[in-house]
Amino acid sequence: MKIKVINIDGKKVDDIEISDKIFSLKPNEYLIQSLIDWQLNHFKKRTAKTKQRGDIKGSTAKIYAQKGTGGARHSSRKAPIFVGGGVAHGPKGAVYKVNKINRKVKKIGLFHILSQKHKLNLLFVVEDFKDEIKKTKLFDQFLKKSNLKNSLIISDKNSKSKIYRSARNIPNLKIIEQEGTNAYDMLKYKNVVFTASSIKSFQERLSK
Repeated sequence: MKIKVINIDGKKVDDIEISDKIFSLKPNEYLIQSLIDWQLNHFKKRTAKTKQRGDIKGSTAKIYAQKGTGGARHSSRKAPIFVGGGVAHGPKGAVYKVNKINRKVKKIGLFHILSQKHKLNLLFVVEDFKDEIKKTKLFDQFLKKSNLKNSLIISDKNSKSKIYRSARNIPNLKIIEQEGTNAYDMLKYKNVVFTASSIKSFQERLSK
């Protein structure tokens, strides 16, 4: 399967071969959602912690007789319903468990997202940037011409160095190298844009 390659003027300059095994799958929403949940759970450390009833210091003696008081039964003052007692269902700090996902599932999840982007015509390939773009205005014009506002640009290292300074202040735009391709960023931005070199490297890396 082939996809067109556009230049800085938004015009087609070539076609590039892309793998059907990566860009023509039937998207699995459950798999994609599982991958996103896993990634979001790793965005920040789980440091918040509340005391459970087992962490509260104090007597464990029964606070009053079980029967004959006319009130509800209670075992100790550590119960969550009492002031100074433990917290029910609160954050537990570092013991918070996050489901693990193996490498194969992570890789397949990326394939499914890219297939969905390609199916919706939101996947683009631009030729490598050989000359540095020094003006933000010039790069913004390129995005407008090509209808690439709100895009994730997955670039090779050389192209990234040519466009980073001109693109860094443009809203709804992010540039990453192909090694850092991830599910969350691809779904956060409407368009996914590869450079010609980065899509070749990406396919070679994940086809092994």
